[in-house]
Amino acid sequence: MKVTWIERDGQVIDLPNLTAMIEKEGAWFVSRCPELGVASPGKTRQDAHRMLTEAVELWLESATATEIKRRLRRGARVRPLTLAHA
Repeated sequence: MKVTWIERDGQVIDLPNLTAMIEKEGAWFVSRCPELGVASPGKTRQDAHRMLTEAVELWLESATATEIKRRLRRGARVRPLTLAHA
């Protein structure tokens, strides 16, 4: 089931669609959630993605409502890119 909101400190916070950017860095892959500024490494792309999912879940469990809102306000927004000439 997809999580679209969480309750923290008595407040309901709507979560945007969170994304994972995975890049190879040396012998490892690094997966980042740009909306929250959370990152995690892995030996494979799948491992990095799995580790990021766990890191984001743990971060959301421990973060305050104020910190979650602050990061979502400053975090990246991911939108489709439509090219006119490709």
